[in-house]
Amino acid sequence: MSGADNVSVQGGGAWTRRGEWLEAMPGRVVTGAADPQAAVDRWLLETAGMPVKLHARLRREGGIQWKGDRLRLALFPYREAGIEPVWQELEVLYEDDFCLVVHKPAGMAVHPDGSGSDTTLDHVVAAHYAASGGGVAVRHIHRLDKDTTGPVLYAKNEYAQLVLDEDMREKVISRRYAAIVEGVVPPALKVIDAPIGRDRHHAARRRVSPGGQSAVTLILGREVLQGGTSLKVQLETGRTHQIRVHLSHMGHPLYGDELYGGPRWGLTGSSRQALHGEVLAFSHPWSKERLEIADPWPEDMLRLREELGGGTIG
Repeated sequence: MSGADNVSVQGGGAWTRRGEWLEAMPGRVVTGAADPQAAVDRWLLETAGMPVKLHARLRREGGIQWKGDRLRLALFPYREAGIEPVWQELEVLYEDDFCLVVHKPAGMAVHPDGSGSDTTLDHVVAAHYAASGGGVAVRHIHRLDKDTTGPVLYAKNEYAQLVLDEDMREKVISRRYAAIVEGVVPPALKVIDAPIGRDRHHAARRRVSPGGQSAVTLILGREVLQGGTSLKVQLETGRTHQIRVHLSHMGHPLYGDELYGGPRWGLTGSSRQALHGEVLAFSHPWSKERLEIADPWPEDMLRLREELGGGTIG
C-alpha cells in the first residue's frame, strides 16, 4: 500500500538528505502534540503518505527518529546496483534523491531480456549512479519498446519504488506520446478501446483479440500531413506494443513499424517506428508535487514530420 487508504495525503514537503537519512520538519502538528511519537506516525501515514509496510519496518528497525523539531528517516540505505554499469552518454531529464528520469534512445532496450549481451538503459543508469557515489539500486518503473524514444522513470530508493509502483497500478502516472502514422486519422477517432492479446502465428507480435487484456488508447490531438497524420496519444493502460497494435488495427500503422505494416521512411529506409514519449507526468513520491517532464522530439521524427509537410515544432 502507498497510502491509498489515507485520504488526507498531501505530501511530506521539503526535505534534506544527510547520508542515509532524510530530515524533514513536520511543524506544530508534531511539536505541539501531547504524544510526539504517535503524531509522527500519523503524519507519516496520513500526510506524507508513507507506505504502511515500509513504515512498520522502519519503526521496527529504528529508522524513524524524532529529535527536537526534526524528523529523521532512514530512507537511503546503501544498495547494490543489481546490474553491471556500462559507461555511456546518458541524457538526464530530471533527478533528485527519490527519482530519476532519463531519455531512452532508439535501439536500446530498458532492461536485459536474457537474449543477448546488448547494453540496456539499466546498464547505463547503473553507471550514472556509480559516478555519483553509488549505493543506489537500479529500479525502472515502466518500460518503452526498444525502438521507441522517450522518458523512462526510475525510483532511487524503496520508498519511491513502492509509491510509484502503486501509482502505476492506479494509473496516476501519465504518459503522452507523439506518433506519426500512415493515412488521415479522422477527427471522430478519439478513443481506441480494444483488448490486446498474443498473436499465436507470430511470437513477437500482439493483436486485437476478444480474449486479450483490456487496452484503451486516447487520441488527444492530430495534425494532418501529406500522406500521414501526427498524433498526440495517451495510454490509459500499458499493454505491450499497445499504441502500435491499436493504430495498425484502425488502419493507421506507424511509419517505420514493419512488424505492424507501417511504411518505411527516411533516406536510409528507417525501420524504427515513429513513436516518441514526449511528456511523462507523475506525483513526486515524497512531496506529492505534480511533475511534468518533457522530452523534445528526436531529430529523426522531426525530419519525417518535415518531409510529410509539417511545420516547425517550437
